[in-house]
Amino acid sequence: MSPRIGSITELLYKKSKDPIIQPTTGDIPSHEMHRDITGGAARAAVFGVSDGLVSNITLILGVAGAHPAANLVRLAGLAGLVGGAWSMGIGEYVSMSAQRELFEREIAIEAAEIERRPEGESTELARIYESRGVPREIAEQFAAHMMVDPKVALATHAKEELGIDPDSMGSPWQAAISSFFAFAVGAFLPLLPWFFTTGVSGIETSIVIAIFASIIIGGGLAWATGRSYLRTVTRQVILSAIAAGITFGVGRLIGFSAA
Repeated sequence: MSPRIGSITELLYKKSKDPIIQPTTGDIPSHEMHRDITGGAARAAVFGVSDGLVSNITLILGVAGAHPAANLVRLAGLAGLVGGAWSMGIGEYVSMSAQRELFEREIAIEAAEIERRPEGESTELARIYESRGVPREIAEQFAAHMMVDPKVALATHAKEELGIDPDSMGSPWQAAISSFFAFAVGAFLPLLPWFFTTGVSGIETSIVIAIFASIIIGGGLAWATGRSYLRTVTRQVILSAIAAGITFGVGRLIGFSAA
């Protein structure tokens, strides 16, 4: 029979003077309020839309700073959007696949060790709990309890020794698709005005859109992380402005020198 987490928790509460599991108090959210943030798609989406916005506003303003024809700015923006989206998607897929394969290899090694020397692995697990303040007797009982079911034993060793959750290693395809479209959305926003206007008007409109988009992205990050809205939004806007200002200045210098 598989060990029940409830019985383990009760064991720790009854026999340990300094339990490692504490009840929820005050304003700390309960476990039911947790979101799944391990799949990779949410991280890729947030990073993708932010990167798309910053990358393309800097590219567009850098090109526009040299005062070329509007169609050249549009071409540069579209090239940045398409190339960047594919780069982000492929890069995310490759990195997530490599990470997943590495995790799977380590888990396979751990599974072989559990099958070959279960007593040694149980002792190893008990030492981990003991190093965290659990009394030796409780740690040994806890470890033995977790080793009853091979699947539970493998999941526990993966989490405690390797810091890996076998059920939450993320999907490379999900992360890649999310990153691709998020980057494309972020990159399209500062490019949009150049389909309707040109010159100084296009530059100013792109800047305004980028500022509002940065505020929204910063607000989304603040909501997701529980951090200060003002601090997160200000950071997003300032960093985007610095990158855009530098590339615009470079474009202006190149434009003047080529004139």
